[in-house]
Amino acid sequence: MTHIHPTQAAEFWEARYQGVERIWSGRPNPLLVREVSGLRPGTALDLGCGEGADAVWLASQGWRVTAADISRTALERAAGHAAEAGVSDRISWERHELGVTFPEGSFDLVSAQFLQSPVPWDQDGALRRAAAAVAQGGTLLIVMHAGWPSWQDEPPFDAEFPTLEGTLAALALPEESWSVETLDTVRKQSVSPEGVDGFRDDNVWRIRRTGA
Repeated sequence: MTHIHPTQAAEFWEARYQGVERIWSGRPNPLLVREVSGLRPGTALDLGCGEGADAVWLASQGWRVTAADISRTALERAAGHAAEAGVSDRISWERHELGVTFPEGSFDLVSAQFLQSPVPWDQDGALRRAAAAVAQGGTLLIVMHAGWPSWQDEPPFDAEFPTLEGTLAALALPEESWSVETLDTVRKQSVSPEGVDGFRDDNVWRIRRTGA
């Protein structure tokens, strides 16, 4: 059997999750809740699901969720959280390195929350595949940081943050088949590890597939 070596991205994220008992808060992303609460539940794809808070929330709202992440450790924790919440039967967990492999099928909702990484990868390609996975009448929801927190004097690594129009252009969605419903920058309060108050801006794209 051929041994497949993990990529730099897979190694980075696996090491990050294994290094601590929990990375994320366990609460769903507020902008996901804001944008999805008015939608009729159907099938959902949660890309970069991490420890599963968004997938668990979607399932609790009646969605049938396919949740994907690059880290086996994250997926194991996420499955545990789903069991604790009593929604395991509504979620399937899949390991994917989204720049390389992608979940099969089409979905009423495809959610990509903060698919940003210090390790180089094909972000635009993954987002285009996310759009391709949206069923007719379905919704693509993307949320990404628009810049560093206001208190971040020395960024820990070089990063190119997406703009609202830049990501729309990279998606290259035909206007006759897609309708932009949310194109928004949201400022949220942020506190540094040292306790310095500040803010961070996030960009939101909610786009509905109106045609084939």
